Amino acid sequence: MRRSEFQRAVDAEFGVRAPFVIGDLILGGVGYRSARQALDEGVAPRDVWLALCAEMDVPESRRHGVGRMDPPRR
Repeated sequence: MRRSEFQRAVDAEFGVRAPFVIGDLILGGVGYRSARQALDEGVAPRDVWLALCAEMDVPESRRHGVGRMDPPRR
């Protein structure tokens, strides 16, 4: 997962709450840091996404493969 995919996934899952979820929520799964801090300190976006999902009880069905752009249609 790229950082841009992480951002799309967060925006899609949390909508207007996304900036607060990324900046204010402390995630035990990434060393008790916010998602923003973890990303800025080099934690892989996928690891941050999964920690965020676990903390926010995002269903398994919405955790994997999100954030990717749809392939162009021919």
